[in-house]
Amino acid sequence: MSEEKKIIIAIDGYSSSGKSSMARALASAIGYRYIDSGAMYRAVTLWGMRHGMVENGNVDSEALVSALPGITIDFKPMPDGRQRTLLNGEDVEDEIRRLNVSNNVSQVSVIPEVRHRLVAMQQALGEGKGIVMDGRDIGTTVFPAAEMKVFVDASAETRAQRRFSELVDKGVPATYEEVLANVVHRDHIDETREESPLRKAGDAVSLDNSCMSIEEQNAWLLDLYNKILSDAH
Repeated sequence: MSEEKKIIIAIDGYSSSGKSSMARALASAIGYRYIDSGAMYRAVTLWGMRHGMVENGNVDSEALVSALPGITIDFKPMPDGRQRTLLNGEDVEDEIRRLNVSNNVSQVSVIPEVRHRLVAMQQALGEGKGIVMDGRDIGTTVFPAAEMKVFVDASAETRAQRRFSELVDKGVPATYEEVLANVVHRDHIDETREESPLRKAGDAVSLDNSCMSIEEQNAWLLDLYNKILSDAH
């Protein structure tokens, strides 16, 4: 990679919109570090589930908030550009992707203290720039001054089918109907929560990838990155 000024790239959007895959591909293509902010919320959710603080959509917020100082989250990069999520040093990447975690993560994500702690972690990860981070509030709350912001969307049915296919490929038990219900439910919670609700930043570029192939969306993203760098010089 040439010695160009490094920037922060924020990719926000709805659950299962493909934002993580495209963010990871872009980071790999341009030599940046990729950070999946959603994995951090999933890790906290899993910790709460393991300790009886999160169950069937119910959260003991007070107990979980009290436990936050003892929860550490880090990422281990892999040769293929993917990352493994470490919860207090334990690799929990596979476990946090299961549907039972998906069914509880939005309820954990609405807790202000959880968001404040994870946002601080995310901002620390981006201090040196040269990162691509995806999530729900990266361009609006975590890095409002990010030089490149993208907001990704697709129909709920398209997103549910993508997520269902991923789970099937991984051998995780699920039905399409369960996944669709989860997607719709998470959309509602993400859009209506008081703390950092999901919304498009005013200076973000919209991308509806409902009818795009993975190759097409990756090329679109790389073109946008190159244009922003070119305009900055």
